[in-house]
Amino acid sequence: MTNRKQTLRSEEPMSQDSPAVMHPTPISRRSVLSWTAAAAAASLAGCGSSSPRSATATPARRRFENKVVLITGATSGIGRCAAEQFAAEGAKVSFCGRRVNLGHEVEAGIRARGGEATYIHADVRDESQVIAFVEQTVQKYGRLDVAFNNAGITLEKPLHEYSSAEWDNVVSTNLRGVFLAMKYEIPHMLANGGGNIVVTSSSNAIATTAKRSAYTASKRGLVGLVQSAALDYVDKGIRVNALIPGTTDTDLVRRVAHMEDVPDAVWEAAAHVWAESHVPMKRMATAQEIAAFALALASDDFPYMTGAQMVIDGGKTARAE
Repeated sequence: MTNRKQTLRSEEPMSQDSPAVMHPTPISRRSVLSWTAAAAAASLAGCGSSSPRSATATPARRRFENKVVLITGATSGIGRCAAEQFAAEGAKVSFCGRRVNLGHEVEAGIRARGGEATYIHADVRDESQVIAFVEQTVQKYGRLDVAFNNAGITLEKPLHEYSSAEWDNVVSTNLRGVFLAMKYEIPHMLANGGGNIVVTSSSNAIATTAKRSAYTASKRGLVGLVQSAALDYVDKGIRVNALIPGTTDTDLVRRVAHMEDVPDAVWEAAAHVWAESHVPMKRMATAQEIAAFALALASDDFPYMTGAQMVIDGGKTARAE
């Protein structure tokens, strides 16, 4: 089995991709299990999965042929998988993340498989870097058709234990970072006569648990942002939708659970225990299948959809506890 530490890192710019942001307080075994779930037995190389449940087989379609796709938080996890899948379907992909080495690794991997991708270092908390990222993307590829605003982080502790700086960091990355990205993406889409924006929220926007006040506030805020922005541009050819994933097997989840250094077998055993009692499908999502759903939302397959909250969580939020 491939070591997940080599293959599954999560969202980014100071995001689910960044080890530097994860400083949760110690948690109990029960809490550890509540952060993990069955991983669908996937052994991953980059984002290629051997799992029979994976939704990422070689695409027969080329829905994004010659389209320009911008992704925030794409050096690992869901964002990385999305970058690879968009490129496999013909997109010209421009993506950002804070970890330079991983960014170049993802870019090189996509290019080695015949795709087109460019990594640009950017932190979504920094407005000047967001501006530069969007402008460099358009300068290189000439337009912007799709934006997948995916960067995000989390921090777990009771509300009164957050410092104001910690709270601001989560909200600045998850909510303000999406606002900044959209602010500078949308003018280019308006110039093109339309576009498609997908924003990664979370099932915590629907139902949450203790110690996630900052994360939940930011992710619920994204739902409101998406709904209002969708109405702002509904007659301008720009669709805006929220992706609501459930617990997904990425290194973010493993780090938050303080299980990044345990053997995969231990991780999967703990994940299985949690999934049996928390997810009707009895497993976590894979990053590949969440990315595949993002591609569906970003495609032209659903032209009547805007302002929607699209849940993919294995039935987790449908079940009454």
